[in-house]
Amino acid sequence: MDYLSIKQLSEKWGISKRRIQTLCSTGRIPGAKKVGYSWIIPDDAEKPVDARIKSGKYLKNKKCSEASE
Repeated sequence: MDYLSIKQLSEKWGISKRRIQTLCSTGRIPGAKKVGYSWIIPDDAEKPVDARIKSGKYLKNKKCSEASE
């Protein structure tokens, strides 16, 4: 099995190196392993779905609906 570095994966997926570090440390990339201070990721790993809230609409709507009750 071949492995990629965070830098290589960052170029492949088009996201920042820091974001990939976060995904590895939270276990969102299966097969990622920490070797010393570096992460190695299988080259066939799939990019996880971005679960972060991209806008404040979700939070605003939730607060508005709670206030109206």
